Amino acid sequence: MPDGGYADTYSPRKVLDDPSFRVLASGEAPAPDANIAAFYNPNHEIHLVEKPRPTPGPGQVLVHVRSTGICGSDVHFWKHGRVGDSMVVTDECGSGHESAGEVIEIGEGVTQWKVGDRVAIEAGVPCSKPSCDHCRVGRYNACPDVVFFSTPPFHGTLTRYHLHPVEWLHRLPDSLSFEEGSLCEPLAVALAGIERAGLRLGDSTLICGAGPIGLVSLLSARAAGAEPIVITDLFQSRLDFAKKLVPGVRTVLIERSLTPKDAAQKVKVAADGPVKVAIECSGVESSVHTAVHATQFGGKVFIIGVGKNEQVFMYLSANEIDVSFQYRYANQYPKAIRLVAGGLINLKPLVTHRFKLEEAVSAFHVAADPSQGAIKVQIQD
Repeated sequence: MPDGGYADTYSPRKVLDDPSFRVLASGEAPAPDANIAAFYNPNHEIHLVEKPRPTPGPGQVLVHVRSTGICGSDVHFWKHGRVGDSMVVTDECGSGHESAGEVIEIGEGVTQWKVGDRVAIEAGVPCSKPSCDHCRVGRYNACPDVVFFSTPPFHGTLTRYHLHPVEWLHRLPDSLSFEEGSLCEPLAVALAGIERAGLRLGDSTLICGAGPIGLVSLLSARAAGAEPIVITDLFQSRLDFAKKLVPGVRTVLIERSLTPKDAAQKVKVAADGPVKVAIECSGVESSVHTAVHATQFGGKVFIIGVGKNEQVFMYLSANEIDVSFQYRYANQYPKAIRLVAGGLINLKPLVTHRFKLEEAVSAFHVAADPSQGAIKVQIQD
């Protein structure tokens, strides 16, 4: 566990060892004003818990979390207990990191926020120390002592009351709902990818994967002026959703029997040639290979999706294709809020299912079941 910055403040033991912490039995109704949350554990169980209501200290505020989206990583931690080798569920762990809410208490010395302010919660809190090279130069997503809520061992923001440092909250304009505020988290991921991929007006663009990150990348690429845009997926229903979201997008259904080169040929037909920029959002190895083979000489493949990928280095070299990767995001929240508030990106259609906080367990089961057709599941309180 990180030993600098906010790691002690948000130590999971402070919650787990508190006498008021308890796991609710299946079907048990929590107390009306209890600080409930959705937790998973190494036994791949998902359940509600009651935990202590925190009190804000200096430089902190208490947020009543009003809306939280379920991310694919939340489902993965529940079902598989890990993402890679460094993020492993070893105890009860709180879920959720796509959240927005309302300030209900402020700590000592807090002047920039007041009770009633509506905020989006940036879930990654770095150490912010001058001695940290990454924080000092603004690449705080690489801070080794970052506390990223819902990444084990730190508990997440899918809870009624969440304590947060004042510097890592973002004011929501009156025109934005709490739901839209929570969706600014996956939008921040997509915007970081669009920015680092160097996408420009008129660039032909491929987006691999029409899940939530692929769809917000689609919205972002359209707002950035990419044309044409091709999006791929294994499921026609998701491609149909993408078409409704951005009518001008060109969709390509990938059959599981296709080789990456054959799939790339379908993409090139749809795009009227190789694309300049490919943004890979699935993390699936075969999809990465498809992106590479669909990209033009001198183009760029940008990989947002997390997975076990072995790159096709000879083809990349022979075609001078640049490959870049992404780890979370930095400096994207203000831009995300501006784009949504300004009407350049409409996130509202992404939400397909809504649940009350007390129904969080049911929400997780819907998010994890492809047959339910969920794009983004929201939990509201």
